[in-house]
Amino acid sequence: MENISIITSTRADFSLLKNLILILKKSNFNTSLIVSGTHFSKKYGFTVNEIKEQKIKIDAKIIQNITTDNSIAVSKVMSNCISKTAKILDKLRPNLLILLGDRYEILGSAIAAHLSRIPIAHIHGGELTSGVIDDSFRHAITKMSQIHFVSNNIYRRRVIQLGESPSSVFTVGGMGVDNINNTKIISKKILESKLKIKFKKKSLLINFHPETLKKDSTKYQISEIIKALEELHDTTLIFTMPGAEIENDFIVKEIEKFTKKNVNAFYFKSLGQIKFFSILKVVDAMIGNSSSGLLEMPTFKKPTINLGNRQEGRLKSKSVLDVKIDNIEISKAIKKIYSKNFQKKIRSCKNPYGAGGASLKIFKILKNKNFKNIMVKKFYDLQS
Repeated sequence: MENISIITSTRADFSLLKNLILILKKSNFNTSLIVSGTHFSKKYGFTVNEIKEQKIKIDAKIIQNITTDNSIAVSKVMSNCISKTAKILDKLRPNLLILLGDRYEILGSAIAAHLSRIPIAHIHGGELTSGVIDDSFRHAITKMSQIHFVSNNIYRRRVIQLGESPSSVFTVGGMGVDNINNTKIISKKILESKLKIKFKKKSLLINFHPETLKKDSTKYQISEIIKALEELHDTTLIFTMPGAEIENDFIVKEIEKFTKKNVNAFYFKSLGQIKFFSILKVVDAMIGNSSSGLLEMPTFKKPTINLGNRQEGRLKSKSVLDVKIDNIEISKAIKKIYSKNFQKKIRSCKNPYGAGGASLKIFKILKNKNFKNIMVKKFYDLQS
């Protein structure tokens, strides 16, 4: 029986990994879960409770003070992840480590596994997010991984282009779509009761993160977004917390200030998967630069106003509007998504990240995979 370890470092990746974790925990694999990153941070909603609510056993913890004040603070967090992951892996001795995405904590854990000569299975590789520093992290994790589970054939080609053998790269679809299909959506009425809010005739979800490759741009960007939203008194505005990244404090301060002044605006540190997906179904659109606007919102056939360059390079449904971070342009986009023509256009939109089933596909591939002697891999050269 093979030993598999999975690492989750944020509410976002746990949401994507949850169904796979449940499948593996119930299987013949000896599966252990390592919990890291912002899960233990009060500032980010202490989301380890969401794992406990699912009654999933936590086998190891990497608890540290997550600070994103500057690049030195982030480097310290990453360094800690390397050393602490190495100690945990030495104790658990997995035959395979499963990682998802592109965060700096995940890169740290990937480095520890690579140095420990433990094979890595990486999920959601090959994607591009040109506006953030994580883009390079994702490709670095790809090069340290032996098995790759990607969400689209375009991303499969890109991973192969990075020198990975085609026999090790599997298109399984998006994990977000998979989770929507496996989540029991709650009604608008129950949602209002749980969140202690009342939805107006119009409603929008705002989910904005720093563009980490543009230094000192966040203050200006969030102020432009707020300018576009402050006239929408007839609209329920639901804000979610940005991820643990440099300059995110500017966003949090502006959101808190705005929601205190406006009775139609609400701010939540962490909604949990059920409430989050239920909100996606209820609201008219998502505004911001979160990956969920591209990976998940199209499944609900709802518009996404995708701001700035953070998600530049990712595949997008026709329900996604790319908009410059400028209050006038954002206001125009909000008017456009309510137009009859745009509403008609998105009724037939398809999610480029598939229709679900990714977790089960990954499990079936792993079940038939031999993890021995896969650490050493040859660089695959494209045929000229």
